Amino acid sequence: MSSRRLITPSERSKLDPFIVATGDASPRDQRDLMERPFFSLAKAKRTTPILYEAGDVRVEVYAVPEHGMATIWDADVLIWAASQIVEAENLGLKTSRFLRFTPYQLLVAVGRQTGARDYKLLKGALARLQATVIRTSIRHGEHWRRHQFSWINEWEECARADGRVEGMEFVLPDWFYRGVIDRSLVLTIDPAYFRLTGGIERWLYRVARKHAGRQPTGWLFEVAHLHEKSGSLAKLADFAFDLRRIAARQPLPGYRLSIERRDRRELLRILPGKSSTVPVDGAVDQLGTSGVRAIGTSGVPVSGLRECKPHLTLWQDATIPGRNLESNLESNCCSGSVHVADNAAASAEPPTEHPSEQSLPHPDQKTGGRR
Repeated sequence: MSSRRLITPSERSKLDPFIVATGDASPRDQRDLMERPFFSLAKAKRTTPILYEAGDVRVEVYAVPEHGMATIWDADVLIWAASQIVEAENLGLKTSRFLRFTPYQLLVAVGRQTGARDYKLLKGALARLQATVIRTSIRHGEHWRRHQFSWINEWEECARADGRVEGMEFVLPDWFYRGVIDRSLVLTIDPAYFRLTGGIERWLYRVARKHAGRQPTGWLFEVAHLHEKSGSLAKLADFAFDLRRIAARQPLPGYRLSIERRDRRELLRILPGKSSTVPVDGAVDQLGTSGVRAIGTSGVPVSGLRECKPHLTLWQDATIPGRNLESNLESNCCSGSVHVADNAAASAEPPTEHPSEQSLPHPDQKTGGRR
């Protein structure tokens, strides 16, 4: 009997592509990713696993030596994907886990440059996102207790004969996609987030946005608890020193930080300041295509197409023209009167508009550069 090779079809062949057309989308983040340790906070390659457990929530993150663990800068890809999916559904368009886009769109949206080095770094980020394995009990089903996946199931680039990359595709895991479709699990973030160059700064902003929201009294954390939540490999003393330096510089957009000491405990208070962020988006009532004309895709059914001006093409090289009601007390390890009084919910406030960002540099570069 002759042996026959089992060929597994690509997941993309079973999904309708969500084609991301040119256009702005307010940056949005997925709540579960904002408060738990899913990413490495260092730019150096990390292969040490993240093992985090709090109550019935468990997060395990594993990396392969070849690529290392996905970093918090790599997470910009997921933030961009969530932003595009939510924006499309706001327009009544059908979306999919299968995204088709130009790398130029993604790089500009997350404040990167668009040179050859930046395209190479993007491909490195996609490789780490695909190679990183996550096991978590978050959002498990009634009879299922743990979900395992990678941040990207598969990805591919479309290049010309001269090597120039004209388009990219990737498939998101169902766990992440469902967390974006459920709009109660999505928060808008300040576009200035992409200017933050430090890993702890970026992680701390996401924690602040998730927990402090717009509550007048903010949110209070024990530094030791924050260290555990971060998944950082730094010693507690070094981590606490970094937090003090960040509090002295006040780099987080929309939030003010202060160090407090009670008895022998060191605490970090996060207070809302002047911010351009807005509350959780409203629910999406329906999905559809709203009369958008289809774009040819070699016989593949199309979903999530945006209405574009006639002169735009799929691989266009043009510029992409309140309250946190879910801040739960379990997320703060402080106890007693501090736990209740300092983390009280506040009254609602009207949303404000996002200002346009003129300069969003690459994480390896200093701020102030122009697009």
